[in-house]
Amino acid sequence: MVNRNPKRSDEPVWWGLFGAGGTWFAMITPITVLVLGILVPMGVIDAEALDFERVRAFVGSWIGMAFTVGTLALPMWHAMHRIHHGMHDLKFHTGTVGKVACYAIAFAISVLAVAFVFMV
Repeated sequence: MVNRNPKRSDEPVWWGLFGAGGTWFAMITPITVLVLGILVPMGVIDAEALDFERVRAFVGSWIGMAFTVGTLALPMWHAMHRIHHGMHDLKFHTGTVGKVACYAIAFAISVLAVAFVFMV
């Protein structure tokens, strides 16, 4: 028999942020590491292309703000969702306290990322 009045769940929100963070971390972060961590130090990309004023101007644009917040916040949501469910899998049943703690950390990092881009 189908339950016509199922209990509402907040899991779709957390799974959406988990998926967005995982996708960002899998597709965007490796390119960022390649450019900033390998190509610039090796001299393939001129280091002056990433001087302070240019980077500040990029982070000050709307696309730069979105990129910076996405790079800082989305992988954190992914990680905190993994930790929350990983604790459950390891039989650490922290209940609502663990859930709130994990997602509060991710939310705090997201707020700090937004504050950071508006301070630039």
